[in-house]
Amino acid sequence: MPYIALSSATSCRAACPASAPTYRVPAAWKVSILWALGERPRCRFGELRRQLPGITEKVLAAHLREMEAHGIVHREAYDEVPPRVEYALTEAGQRLNTALGPLGGWGREHVLGGAPHPS
Repeated sequence: MPYIALSSATSCRAACPASAPTYRVPAAWKVSILWALGERPRCRFGELRRQLPGITEKVLAAHLREMEAHGIVHREAYDEVPPRVEYALTEAGQRLNTALGPLGGWGREHVLGGAPHPS
């Protein structure tokens, strides 16, 4: 999902610090990717895609590239045959995931009717 360009984006960020993470993670799929990588620290592309039913390969690959460019996800490519690539959260990604925890709690309570966190 592309960023929405606002003429007063800088002042919006300064006025509302809670909205700042949305400038780095603007799409709902990205929050799901963060959650999935938080649950499984090192994950291959196919494993990650299976954890996110409904996401297409194209969308997942694009979001992972964007998140890597923003320093949220680390991509490790191994020189093997067949090629192997693993994704993991960076320290910044882990902190962002922790910060989104209360939002998940709110969603469980208000959207999912108090359903417990899946273990």
